[in-house]
Amino acid sequence: MAKKIKLFYGENQSQFGVLRLPESEKPTAIIVLIHGGFWQAKYNLEENNPIAEDLTRRGYVTWNIEYRRLGEKGGGWTGTFNDVIDAVNHLTNIKETYHLDLSNVTIIGHSAGGHLALWLAARTVHKSLDYTFNELAVPIQKAISLAGVTDLKKMWESHEAKGIESPVCKLMGGTPSKVPERYNIASPIELLPTDVDQVLVHGEVDQHVPSELSENYYSKAIEHNQNVNLIILPDIEHFKIIEPTSKAWGTVIDTL
Repeated sequence: MAKKIKLFYGENQSQFGVLRLPESEKPTAIIVLIHGGFWQAKYNLEENNPIAEDLTRRGYVTWNIEYRRLGEKGGGWTGTFNDVIDAVNHLTNIKETYHLDLSNVTIIGHSAGGHLALWLAARTVHKSLDYTFNELAVPIQKAISLAGVTDLKKMWESHEAKGIESPVCKLMGGTPSKVPERYNIASPIELLPTDVDQVLVHGEVDQHVPSELSENYYSKAIEHNQNVNLIILPDIEHFKIIEPTSKAWGTVIDTL
């Protein structure tokens, strides 16, 4: 029977993850899951429970992480970013206890989690360029962005155009014009190239995060000779991608 263990990587109530271990005791790939919700506290890791369970049934170890979000003490700049680093790094602390193989780690993030997944992948290259964030200690083999926010500036502009108060501004502590240096080190599209394989999956009719963001990221990644794959799914909206019974999720499985 598969095991499910809640483990804290920090002292805050949101600094934890749920580790799921498949029935097989053989070394297997680890998939880190990062949920979306525009980095806001009203959304949590339960969004990813169905796909975590599906992946574990398929034989993967899953580490479904929570992190401090907007509306929580320490959430936003830079706590949210350091939390996802610390959550991934925590795998080094538990690898012997749970017999984890850290040589094959994939990050899957949905929506805002897609932003954090691609940003984590970039930290493998840019970790020594600044001391704003903690150092990423775990090598990442692949990052999969599902309807991800690949460009913080463009996401902020999209919200502005719709007259929406943008969570991007709250996450970053200001607009792109007020804190441009933050956007330059936190927006995945600004951090290309990386040395991590990347997959972008986006629904063509996504009303929350425009598919244009993934398309633009893909184009720039190709210019930098990146190993990147873009899949645009016709007639698929924002949340269908993380429904285990959907054809869209089947497409995601095929990228692993």
